[in-house]
This record gives sequence, C-alpha cells and structure tokens, in this order.
Amino acid sequence: MSVLVGPAQPRENRLLAALPDDDYERLLPQLANVSFALGEVVYGFGGQLDYVYFPTTAIVSLLYTMEDGSSAEMGLTGNDGVVGIALFMGGGTMPNHAVVQSAGAAVKLKAAVLQDEFAKGGNFQYLLLRYTQALVTQISQTAVCNRLHSVEQQLCRWLLLSHDRLHTDELIMTQELIAGMLGVRREGVTVAAGRLQDAGAISYVRGHIKILDRQSLEKTVCECYRVVKDEFDRLLE
Repeated sequence: MSVLVGPAQPRENRLLAALPDDDYERLLPQLANVSFALGEVVYGFGGQLDYVYFPTTAIVSLLYTMEDGSSAEMGLTGNDGVVGIALFMGGGTMPNHAVVQSAGAAVKLKAAVLQDEFAKGGNFQYLLLRYTQALVTQISQTAVCNRLHSVEQQLCRWLLLSHDRLHTDELIMTQELIAGMLGVRREGVTVAAGRLQDAGAISYVRGHIKILDRQSLEKTVCECYRVVKDEFDRLLE
C-alpha cells in the first residue's frame, strides 16, 4: 500500500460525504490517502485491524476461504462504504479476508480514532450502523443468489454492483479471479461472459471487461441486484 500524491478527496466516499460539515471537519485531519493495487490484501483472516478504509475509487471484495483453498465473495465495498466493520461492531479481527477487486484509492482512519468517534454516538455512528445493515443485506442476498441463480445472472449482478461503484465502464479482472469471487468454475465464467459478449452487453479482451449495454445486463440479472441496490440507496440516501 502506498501513500497517494496529491490532496485527499474523502468526500468521494458516500459515508463521509453524508456527514454534516462539523463532523466531517473534525475527522478530516485524521484521514490519510492510500492507494490499492489489484489483488492486494487489505486484511487477512483473523488479522488485527489497525485501520478502517473508506474506498473512493477502489473496490474491495470480502472473501471467505475454505480449508482446501477455495474461496467465494460474500460482498463488496466501494465508494458506498467502509472496510473493517469489526472495529466498531465489537471485534478486533475479521473471520474473512478483504482483497482489492478494482485498483484505486481510499482514505484510512486509525482504529482508535474510529472507536472513539463511534462511542460518541451521533451522525457518524448512525451512518456506520446503517451501512452495516446494508452490507448484511448484500451478504445475505449473495448467499441466496449463489445458491439459486445461474452463473450468467451472478456475473451480471457482480458487474452491475461493481459498475455502480466505479467512475468508468471498464474493469480489469481475469476470468480466473471472477470465478474465485463467484465461487464457480472458470469454465462457467467463460461461457457466461461469452453469452453476454454475444448479446452485445460487454466486451472482454485479455482481462479487460467493458460494459457496452448496461440495460442489457439489467434485463438479464436476477432480482438480487435490485434488492441490494435499493437497500443501499434507502439506507445511505
């Protein structure tokens, strides 16, 4: 992780942007900009959390890894939230690990500062709890989606949720990494991506995915995407 050059823009994160000016100005001196590379581990299973991270342009996947090394994504966090909820939910370590899905920027806040601010109650605590409720909805819906819906629908959900949290139509992600996120075989992702490409919804070349027709993705995706999006919009509006 490297420190970014240039001024911080923490209000690109929806949680920080929602804070009243007085609360935001109090936190601002404690925030530091960081940059994340694709595939970088933000925290590992059972690791001690020294910071929480508020992504601005990065997307971080929350993954659970089994004993045999297989893994699946439980949820993702971008400019809509915070990475490291255990620090204000009563734990100091996480039962999963967080890996950067899309390279970009974030701002970090020391654990002790976060916990002090949370203990005060008020707007910051309120926003963090509402975000946690939205994240629980996303994790629950992901479990249902992975059990009941096709790989093509799961891929559409993943693409749309990622697209909502980016400022671009392009994602850099190999089929192998996508398969790991969805917890499916790579061949399944190849077939699903091929169908979406044939339909003109995306183009996929050497790890670069470009969304060409978002409406086509929205027609193909299952109900899970809308459930998650509506809950985030309701709680974080």
